[in-house]
Amino acid sequence: MPRYRRSLTPGATYFFTVALADRRSSALVEHVDHLRDVYRKVGARLPFQTLAICILPDHLHALWQLPPEDGDFSTRWSQIKSGFSRGLDAGPRSPSKLIHRDKGIWQRRFWEHRIRDDQDLERHVDYIHYNPLKHGLVSRIVDWPHSSFHRYVQQGLLPADWGGDATAADGFGEPLG
Repeated sequence: MPRYRRSLTPGATYFFTVALADRRSSALVEHVDHLRDVYRKVGARLPFQTLAICILPDHLHALWQLPPEDGDFSTRWSQIKSGFSRGLDAGPRSPSKLIHRDKGIWQRRFWEHRIRDDQDLERHVDYIHYNPLKHGLVSRIVDWPHSSFHRYVQQGLLPADWGGDATAADGFGEPLG
């Protein structure tokens, strides 16, 4: 079995992409309250600070700041993924998934990137918040309910019209709507 090298730096800030196995699924938004409950419970047992997050139908992006003495994000994601899966029915599964007690809801791995500096952090926060517009789920970022964008607006860090309006004719590409 391959051993993946991960940057496990205590106290670091990480960007994550975590995806469902079936990228056509919308289970994350269909069961968003369950996901939020599991996420909160794992965060209470294994603390981390969520700097930004966006939950999309088939994947999510998150930026976490880990505690100064702890660099183990894999255990946190494992518990979030398994806790969420426990509340859902398993579909047909391969022998490998049965052996690993994997319901087949999530992709087995996830993408992580350690944030290098303030500019890198800002780029990833913007990427997270812009994602619903990028995927054509809304025409204005403020219209997507499952995002920390709303917290950023409430705190005065971003204006409510940040990211523009995809239906506006601005001469750049085609409207998403």
